[in-house]
Amino acid sequence: MVEGKITVEEIQVDKIIEEMRKYAYKGAGALAIFIGFVKGIVDGNTVEELEYTAYEPYASKKIEEIVNEEFDEEVFDIRVYHRIGRLKAGEPTIYIFVAAKTRKKAFEKASRILERIKHEVPIFKLEKRSDGEYWVLGDGRRVRRLSK
Repeated sequence: MVEGKITVEEIQVDKIIEEMRKYAYKGAGALAIFIGFVKGIVDGNTVEELEYTAYEPYASKKIEEIVNEEFDEEVFDIRVYHRIGRLKAGEPTIYIFVAAKTRKKAFEKASRILERIKHEVPIFKLEKRSDGEYWVLGDGRRVRRLSK
């Protein structure tokens, strides 16, 4: 199974773990899970919220494409969920689950999927901080202050 989509909801992590544990009976030896969440402090400034928007339906299609391309004979299941909307510090932003034959493969795939999503999927992040509002681009702290 593979799944990738944009959502406004938090994901029931325990439910997905339970569903993916069944792959142990088919030869999986690991489930790697990555959950990204909103930082409360960036560059010494309090983050009030992150506002995620996505160019839909293209963003969901691109996530599905990445998940399908990363699926191979050593992978049993990949699920990716990226949230959009206004999120506060500590709230989950992205969930990546990879069940694979080995832990090395599971971790490698989860990491590669995350980097691809950051660079290839049209998801936009506006960071609202105590010192202003910033568009966060890609995976760096390359920011551009919005004029008020």
